[in-house]
Amino acid sequence: MSDFIRISDFIDLPPLSGARGTLRLPGSKSISNRILLLSALASGTTHVKGLLDSDDTRVMLDALHRLGVRWQRLEGDNYRVDGVAGTFPVKYANLFLGNAGTAFRSLTAACAMSGGDYTLSGVPRMHERPIGDLVDALRQAGAQIDYTENDGFPPLHILPHENGASEISVKGTVSSQYLTGLLLSAPLLGREVTVVVDGELISKPYVEITLNLMQRFGVLVKRDGWQRFTVPAATYQSPGEIEVEGDASSASYFLAAGAIGHGPVRVEGVGRNSIQGDVRFAEALARMGAEVGFGRDGATSWIECRLGCGDKLHAIDLDCNHIPDAAMTLGLLALFANGTTTLTNIASWRVKETDRITAMATELRKLGATVEEGADFIRITPPAKLTANAEIDTYDDHRMAMCFSLVALGGVPIRINDPKCVNKTFPEYFERFAAITHAQPPGLIG
Repeated sequence: MSDFIRISDFIDLPPLSGARGTLRLPGSKSISNRILLLSALASGTTHVKGLLDSDDTRVMLDALHRLGVRWQRLEGDNYRVDGVAGTFPVKYANLFLGNAGTAFRSLTAACAMSGGDYTLSGVPRMHERPIGDLVDALRQAGAQIDYTENDGFPPLHILPHENGASEISVKGTVSSQYLTGLLLSAPLLGREVTVVVDGELISKPYVEITLNLMQRFGVLVKRDGWQRFTVPAATYQSPGEIEVEGDASSASYFLAAGAIGHGPVRVEGVGRNSIQGDVRFAEALARMGAEVGFGRDGATSWIECRLGCGDKLHAIDLDCNHIPDAAMTLGLLALFANGTTTLTNIASWRVKETDRITAMATELRKLGATVEEGADFIRITPPAKLTANAEIDTYDDHRMAMCFSLVALGGVPIRINDPKCVNKTFPEYFERFAAITHAQPPGLIG
């Protein structure tokens, strides 16, 4: 009989006493969707190794197919993408992009530069996620974009672009995906373009990923700090073969399990030299008193975590601008710390798959925590004892489900509602979690 009781609408996790083991991470969602778009726009054929298989990447692959890009799945998680050497060849398409923010923002920019008639829509939550700052910037570049429902939000109707400015301003305070979308698609304009960031740019490490991958495809962006980015007129060139790193955000749940469940837990596929900012989650773990190690076996990089001296983690105050997604896992670790943990500079949480600040605060209180939330911070004081048998709502947000699974390592049973939301980025999450906690895995989540 399975230790994890799986019903269609929820999964029950029993009290778990520890976590130990090694697992290979799935590919990074952020890297996977960027590589797919760059491979599509490039000249030549790209063989992509280690692509993430999830709802978000399937959305991107389907959209690229509808836009005239030929791709083929090879063995396992390897793909072949035949680039179109510029703008999309299909000039009329209706694209449904679910709740995939990385796909929606980057394809909005790419379609706006492709000289066609496109409609982009998604699930109801996507229509609540702001996109006005990106649209305003694209209009400066000559794009013709209309809102079909509410101003500032999807769905969008895009028509062939006109001549625009060579210097474009975009706000950086809501989402770095706006800047990423502009940078990825700027070469399609056929002229040098400078993108100026208005205000403080959040989630800078995700822009670093974008710049790194653009360079891998032959386009070098000149930058002046985090305020000015100059993109040359160029056609992307396929590197021939490229491999997707393991997902550093997904690593956070298993590394945290190693800290809570004494460990060691080792994650393979990502290491100290990762291009992903969320690898710095390991630094936060070390500050909380966990023992963290990095290494490499042949071509495989890894990170390992176990509980340090003592039986409690330390509370921390942390500016999380550099790890916005992995920071959610710190909110759960706060339940096992010896004081009040404060996470700041997390305003971007409010425009993700759900309003993550409010969602985290609501669900943490169900476990007995005292929580204060603000516009861009959350402050968490753990209870003397975790509330058993709490029912956790996940708000159709994959990271909520994965984060709150860690509560079971506190020795209390917990119910996770709508566990299938993990399909967005990590369909096999609960099976992998069962493996390191030595519990029988649940049935497949459909």
